[in-house]
Amino acid sequence: MVDGKENTENLNVQSPEKDAIRIILADSQAIYRVGMRKVFALEDDLRVVAQVDSIAHLLSSIEKHPADVLLLEGSLLAGTTNAIPEIVKMAPELKIIVQTAATDEAHTVELYRRGVRGIIPRSISPDLLVRCVRKIAAGETWIDNQSVNWVIEAYRSQASALTNPRSQPRLSQKELAIISCITQGKRNKEIAYQLGTTEQVVKNYLRKIYDKLGVSDRLELALYCLHHQLHKRAGGEDGQPIEMPIPPK
Repeated sequence: MVDGKENTENLNVQSPEKDAIRIILADSQAIYRVGMRKVFALEDDLRVVAQVDSIAHLLSSIEKHPADVLLLEGSLLAGTTNAIPEIVKMAPELKIIVQTAATDEAHTVELYRRGVRGIIPRSISPDLLVRCVRKIAAGETWIDNQSVNWVIEAYRSQASALTNPRSQPRLSQKELAIISCITQGKRNKEIAYQLGTTEQVVKNYLRKIYDKLGVSDRLELALYCLHHQLHKRAGGEDGQPIEMPIPPK
């Protein structure tokens, strides 16, 4: 960062290799950016493509540097989550991880609702940080036990489809089969292989499922299934329980 402006050329930002996970670092503190960059430099499959120190510079950087994962300092959000939808709109495929010094229930729930894939502490170990980035880049959600409880409670308490009785939406056998795979933690590629179809077909079915159930992503679908025990309909009486990647203590 020179004179407060974005600089991705003189800070040893790495050029991504083929199939490497591309990362943008957004942090107001240079020491954290340097530290994370050094951690990722040790991994063959992780590449930092840009680093910025503000939301304004981040939005500019997203347009210039296609990336898979964004590591975002929570303090840059200035106590709100308003920037998250704008980031998601600009780069729908960019998966967001928020780093926070402290967490609270309301902010955590709102971050996940807005589309964040994971929330991690500033004190996270290098090994766990690398593991988190890889899992989220693969399409999983990184959520600890406390956050799971907060999010579930929020969905139970709001006047929404998760709390108000309503007739169950009509789901086809193919849709139920896909839901069963989702609740077992399978990725689109694995679902496509199991069902003998393509990833694009699975994505199309997922959009229809989201519309029918009034959810917007895998996390909300898992919560809906947990609340309505839909996974038992999808998997039979002995349907697999909801499985979400939860980092070890």
